[in-house]
Amino acid sequence: MALLTRWSAPLVWLGLLLALAVGGEWLEPLLRWSEPEARRVLYPQADLLTLLLRHVQVVAIASGLAVVIGVGAAILVTRPGGRDFLPLVAQFASMGQTFPPVAVLALAVPVLGFGTWPIIVALLLYGLLPIVRNTLAGLEGLDPAIEEAARGMGMGGGQRLWQVELPLAAPIILAGIRTSVTVNIATAALGATVGASNLGAPIIAGIVNGNTAYILQGAVLIGLLALAVDSLFSRLLPARQ
Repeated sequence: MALLTRWSAPLVWLGLLLALAVGGEWLEPLLRWSEPEARRVLYPQADLLTLLLRHVQVVAIASGLAVVIGVGAAILVTRPGGRDFLPLVAQFASMGQTFPPVAVLALAVPVLGFGTWPIIVALLLYGLLPIVRNTLAGLEGLDPAIEEAARGMGMGGGQRLWQVELPLAAPIILAGIRTSVTVNIATAALGATVGASNLGAPIIAGIVNGNTAYILQGAVLIGLLALAVDSLFSRLLPARQ
């Protein structure tokens, strides 16, 4: 019972998300209230569950790459041989988030073409900063006495990293990943402007056609997805602290 209570919030958000994604025809009366004069209120180009899965796929790929690159870079620059590059890595990560995703899309489309890859590149750059920043904070903020104790036990650099540093820094690192993923769930909707098929497609179609019902379908599902993922991370964080 305690376990079920602990995970109740993520399960509720996920259940509501899936119910709306597969709801189909029963959503029409609710959406008709927002657009009583529209000829069609259900987004016709693709079913919402397909768009949801594509949205999750794009965010998962971009976030996975951001975690590998961000955590890896932060580890390298906190080692004795890489400290000279620490300011460069921190500045690059900051630049990635301050550079507007729309501008990244505009620059990526001529190289990668229309579709999914431009938004993956934009999300990757946009999601690096919180991961790099938190990984650096977690690794740099460890008590020096713990490092000395690990050395005294005969641990080498690799052993200290995997058995001491990363486990102790994990809650801070995970908090950065949480921020990165949650923000990217919303930002991924911009991919629809360059031909990516995700939950941004109904929003763009609704803006173009002046159809509020289309916008609501995309926006509500994106919001529920963000809430489900964020509440999942909130349950994981205490368990690692």
